Parts: sequence; structure tokens; C-alpha cells
Amino acid sequence: MTTIPARLAKATRTSLGSQESKRRVLSLYREWYRSAPEICALYALSESPAQVRHAIRARFERNRNVTDQRAIDVLLIKSHQDFQETMNCWKQTDHVLGILLEPQDRPQKTFLQKFYEGRDEEAVIPAASGIH
Repeated sequence: MTTIPARLAKATRTSLGSQESKRRVLSLYREWYRSAPEICALYALSESPAQVRHAIRARFERNRNVTDQRAIDVLLIKSHQDFQETMNCWKQTDHVLGILLEPQDRPQKTFLQKFYEGRDEEAVIPAASGIH
């Protein structure tokens, strides 16, 4: 399969209002949802398309309560970039399994647990942690 970099390319833009951002989020969600069977075929995943769709839904649900317009636009840009990389086969199977299908929730730690470890766990989380 040949890679066409401009296949899914879109110019980055900001939403003019909450209605437009909602429309863009739903459009992106539909793109991800419809591509689940193709993702399973491209990466030869042992998971079914239904499981991939469930993971996609969980990723979008995690950011459901974000209300800041700029934050929504950033999440949209990152998610579309991740979608383009996934569909153009620019990822390895481990990336798809680890980033898309693994839950990203970390157990909460108390201040003392963080102190005993000698680091602040939130500072270790990478900035570009995928769709959100």
C-alpha cells in the first residue's frame, strides 16, 4: 500500500462558535467510527471493529466536558492528526494498540506517595498524548 501524505490533510482552523466546534467534533468522531474496520485490517489487529469503536468512543467521552473553545480546537487538531497518521499507516501496530486501545487513566496518588517517589507524576505525562 502506498502512502499519500495529502490523502487526509486538512488546513488547521479555529471554530467560530460552539455550534461549529460541535459539528466538527461530530464529523471527526464519525470519521474515526467509520474507519474502525479499516484500522483493524490495516494493522491486522486481533480486536474486532466493535472493540475499536468502543475505544474511540471512550476517547471522545473523556473530553466531553471541555468547554474552552481554544482547548476544543487543539483537541480537534491533535485528533485529526492522529487519525491521518493512523489511516496513512504511519504508525506501528504497537502504537495503535497502546495509544488507541489502552486506557489512559492513571490511579490517583496522594501527595505523600508522590513525595516518596521523588517526582510529580503529572509532569511526566507527555504533552502529545493522542486523541482526546
